[in-house]
Amino acid sequence: MKITIDATSALLRSAGVKGYTYYWLRHLRQQAGSGDQIRAFPLLKDWSRLDHERSALPLASTIARLAALHAANVLGPPVLDVLLGGIDVFHAGNLVRQAPGKARLTATVHDLTSWIMPEVHTPSTLRADRTFEEHILKRADGLIAVSENTRQDAIRLLGIEPGRIRTIHSGVAEEYFDAQPRARAKPYVLFVGTIEPRKNLDTLLDAWGAVKQDLRERFDLVIAGPQGWNSASTMARIRQDAKYLGYVPEATMPGLVAGAALFVYPSLYEGFGFPVVQAMAAKVAVLSSRTSCLPEIAGDAAALVDPRSAGEMAAQLTRLLETPGERSKLAQLGRARAECYRWERCAQESLEFFQEIAGS
Repeated sequence: MKITIDATSALLRSAGVKGYTYYWLRHLRQQAGSGDQIRAFPLLKDWSRLDHERSALPLASTIARLAALHAANVLGPPVLDVLLGGIDVFHAGNLVRQAPGKARLTATVHDLTSWIMPEVHTPSTLRADRTFEEHILKRADGLIAVSENTRQDAIRLLGIEPGRIRTIHSGVAEEYFDAQPRARAKPYVLFVGTIEPRKNLDTLLDAWGAVKQDLRERFDLVIAGPQGWNSASTMARIRQDAKYLGYVPEATMPGLVAGAALFVYPSLYEGFGFPVVQAMAAKVAVLSSRTSCLPEIAGDAAALVDPRSAGEMAAQLTRLLETPGERSKLAQLGRARAECYRWERCAQESLEFFQEIAGS
């Protein structure tokens, strides 16, 4: 079986999708049988290092490959078929605008935020997601959803037939399971993610301001992640009320997560919620949102709140910071829960999915 995975995200600044593609592709190649070939599109033989801020290739190589993608999008399936060669399945990403003429088509549905909360996205993102829906999602022979919540959203909002979309949970990098805490001067509450409206950081800052002063003096609120769109006012508040680290390289992130006294993730909507699972794998207590996929992914291994209620969030922050025993209990439960999200399992289930699609 010959499978080509669209890894265009390797060439761009990207967060969750880039990490998903990097680890998924690597483990698909490790799990593939002797008769299977796992290729990366466009013409990516190796992807040795994950950097969310930069292309995996030099500038000239990056431009050439993006030009090849553009040519396929403009000129249609014949050009895409030439670039893909003779394969059985093409797994498209959201920059692909054409379906291949000579291979089965699949794709991953990461989240439906554009449909559920269009106000937290830029107009260009909304247009791109609608184009991906029309050109790829509605024409695919099979789809992967990264959570059952995302699968149900796709069925409800896009009219996807239930039998055409399968839930295959994503994984967590091995480095988080073995992470050693990174020392800081004070114990800290940690948030990791792009600074953008969907991550709901203004409510977190409101909640943090309502926490008892003695707790805020004992613990730092640490925020790590690149600046996203519409973030200027939030960034001004972060710089005043928290410790801002900016983008943290992938190699040092596990130690930062493992060193936290509490991980807080108040996002309004997630498709899978990588930061939550990474914190659980690193044996850190988690406080997150009672929305979208997060109750499904965390189970009983995290404290959950209404993300729009600063009062409820502040109460849970206070309770957890005042009770180390409760944090320890959640950390133990989270570590056990994270075992459900191994990339080896994700890759094996994905290969079985591709085998069914190729044989159908």
